[in-house]
Amino acid sequence: MDQTASRPTPQQLLARRRRARQSRRALILRRLGVLAAALAVPAIAAETAFEPEIPQAPASTVEPLGFETPGESFPGSAFYYLQDAPALAAPAFTPAGTATGTADLAQPAQPGIGPAAAALVAMGSGSDIVRAQECLATAIYYEAASESDAGQRAVAQVVLNRVAHSAWPDTVCGVVYQGSARRTGCQFTFTCDGSLARRPSRGGWERASRIARAALAGSVYDPVGLSTHYHTLAVHPYWAPSLSRTTVIGAHVFYRWPGAAGEPAAFTFRYGGGEPQPGRAAPAAIAQAQGPDPVALAQASSLSAVPDVSETSATGGNAAGVAPQPAPSAANRLPKAGAVRSEYANSGRWIERP
Repeated sequence: MDQTASRPTPQQLLARRRRARQSRRALILRRLGVLAAALAVPAIAAETAFEPEIPQAPASTVEPLGFETPGESFPGSAFYYLQDAPALAAPAFTPAGTATGTADLAQPAQPGIGPAAAALVAMGSGSDIVRAQECLATAIYYEAASESDAGQRAVAQVVLNRVAHSAWPDTVCGVVYQGSARRTGCQFTFTCDGSLARRPSRGGWERASRIARAALAGSVYDPVGLSTHYHTLAVHPYWAPSLSRTTVIGAHVFYRWPGAAGEPAAFTFRYGGGEPQPGRAAPAAIAQAQGPDPVALAQASSLSAVPDVSETSATGGNAAGVAPQPAPSAANRLPKAGAVRSEYANSGRWIERP
């Protein structure tokens, strides 16, 4: 038998040694993996066991402010929402050695808003409702086009408060255009200072019309209460010290009468239609009528001292009992060089006591 035939060749010996080294290396790697796993599991378990549990506060829904709502804002509108900021009351000062209970602490003054107005619903014929909506939307637009919805609703509520009050005409158009043809004494300056020559924007008019329709459908804006007067922050009319300030909304300060003229009993009229022509077509009895004197009515001590113009205004008479003044002529509409038409002479200026 040939002994050299069963002896492995050098190549076979080299391959066996290579396989043996690979087997030993694989065994070592498996043992190292088992050891690493044995060390890692307790460490992870310990880290998880000692992790503190931090309670999380429930998520709260943040309502956006008016000037943050798309379509409800305009440049600088954030200023007009400052009245919604919460008031911070300073701690009351207590002298040393004085015991003061919580009931004795001074409370912050609240605005004298008073009772809210009653709902007024437009009634009468279809033309009455259309005229009332047009007149109220015109007042809202030209008086508060740059205000928020709250500011426009406040202006609308003042107009309706006057409609319900015995001292003003009992129609929306009669209230808005009262005194519009007088040289001084128009109740809303836009009716006599030339503002109506400025055509309203489409979006602004649609918003004012929407608020007017809601107000004439019975919507009441409570924050102004029974306010019958207002002015912008840029002026200070002569009657302001005589009336009771109710609130500030946007760029307007609102007032109501402090005496009998401001009591709910003076707001007893129920709207029934009979709207006159709006705008420049308003009857002379309305366009020439003088409105109530705010200072005089502020001193009224009883309802008998408050005038009632609803009957005379409804029949077309002169509500104020004054002689009519000629309206500005429609001829020669273009002003001459260096001249200003008489109906525009007071444009942009606060009208003093009539």
